[in-house]
Amino acid sequence: MMIATIAACNKQAHTEAKDDMIVRIAEIEVYPQYLGEYLAAAAEIQQKSLVEEQGVVCLFPSQMKEDSCQIRILEIYASQEAYQHHIQTAHFQKYKQGTQHMVKSLKLNDLNPLAPETVNQIFKR
Repeated sequence: MMIATIAACNKQAHTEAKDDMIVRIAEIEVYPQYLGEYLAAAAEIQQKSLVEEQGVVCLFPSQMKEDSCQIRILEIYASQEAYQHHIQTAHFQKYKQGTQHMVKSLKLNDLNPLAPETVNQIFKR
């Protein structure tokens, strides 16, 4: 019964998600000696992505207060196509290749938004 309930919840959340919007939190741990460089690269990719890519709804890098080497990035893409476009851009490739040696660990956590219809109210894109 519990498995059926979980499956039903997952199906409902997926059905309610706005089209094929991607919502994710990236958990990144940066080596301390590269922290300044990484933060500059994260700020640059955020700025370029939001200016140049309409399909990037949100790219919001933040540091954990208790450990500045722990970075979390809230990522929201309008669609799977927007995400695929994003990872092919020159600015993303520069970020990915340029920071690879700075990153100790990376975990991508995909989310199902509980109220996807509010995305446009929250983010004016």
